[in-house]
Amino acid sequence: MNKYMRMAINEARKGIRAGHGGPFGAVIVKDGVVVGKGHNQVVKNNDPTCHGEMMAIHKACKKLGTFDLSGCELYTTGEPCPMCMAAILWANIGKVYYGCNIVDTEGIGFRDKVFYEMQQHREEMVIELDRKACLKLYAEYAAIEDKTNY
Repeated sequence: MNKYMRMAINEARKGIRAGHGGPFGAVIVKDGVVVGKGHNQVVKNNDPTCHGEMMAIHKACKKLGTFDLSGCELYTTGEPCPMCMAAILWANIGKVYYGCNIVDTEGIGFRDKVFYEMQQHREEMVIELDRKACLKLYAEYAAIEDKTNY
């Protein structure tokens, strides 16, 4: 068994035993060094965004002092849901290894599949509103020359 996947499994088990949430743990590695670990804390925090991957990304960013995790790899017990996959992409994580797939996850009572399907019907839920006002806000941001603090 891969040592990083073993760590992700142990992280998930820690969360299950503490009653924090489902069997989802993640480990982020850069140049052979673990820079972030996390497990599902949805139940603990009453926050649907506290998936294992998200928690690991938060910790890795804090440890490395950056939002750019280029050069990192993520090991996770379950195939990332669309929210986590988007965060992985935003963080520039280059490779993801997962244990169980979305069918396996559905088999234990989670509904990840519905989120993949919803993306195909996005226009029913997501509606453009007040674009001109928001474009003014975007222009205000674009006009800032030094964006190093953003």
